[in-house]
Amino acid sequence: MSDVAYRPSAAEVKELREQTQAGMMDCKRALEEAAGDMDAAKKWLREKGLAAAGKRAGRGTGAGVVESYVHATGTIGAMVEVGCETDFVARNDTFKAFARDVALQIAAGRSLQFVSEDEIPDAFRAAEIDTFRGKAANEGKPENMLDKIAEGMWNKSLVDTVLLKQPSIKPEHDGKTIETLRAELSGTIGENIEIKRFARFEVGEE
Repeated sequence: MSDVAYRPSAAEVKELREQTQAGMMDCKRALEEAAGDMDAAKKWLREKGLAAAGKRAGRGTGAGVVESYVHATGTIGAMVEVGCETDFVARNDTFKAFARDVALQIAAGRSLQFVSEDEIPDAFRAAEIDTFRGKAANEGKPENMLDKIAEGMWNKSLVDTVLLKQPSIKPEHDGKTIETLRAELSGTIGENIEIKRFARFEVGEE
């Protein structure tokens, strides 16, 4: 990064905004910090956005899209509702691409039941942990370790049942979880992004 203050042109700011949907002032600041390097400016926006994403979590998401995916065989399909704050973002190609990726993820996840861990009913959690505890006991694990082992097995199982905890199945995402991708998009766009609900269908499945 140069020691000389960099002043981005209006065209550069506009280009970065079109590519990221971040605010004009954030784009200007990113280009200043990156001395005009567009890729570095995008990285700066992502990092800044991740830090701020949590602050946006409580903001309303009255706009958004419903995306679907149907496998080429026609036997598996999925639908997902992804919310955002404004119609402007709902029409954004990057936002819609994220929703499509999530629909694909859902279609691939036969064990998925919840969007987030917060949705899991206490009774479901207690029953699952009790099952894991019984399994550990049957395997001869020490009595004083059963609760800890069951809790560990429960946490591991969440990757299969909770959408946000799953690593993306797309290679270009380098194993990032759906929650990380959601937070990155929220940071880049500057709005709260929320996966609201989903449904998965498979021929012959009840």
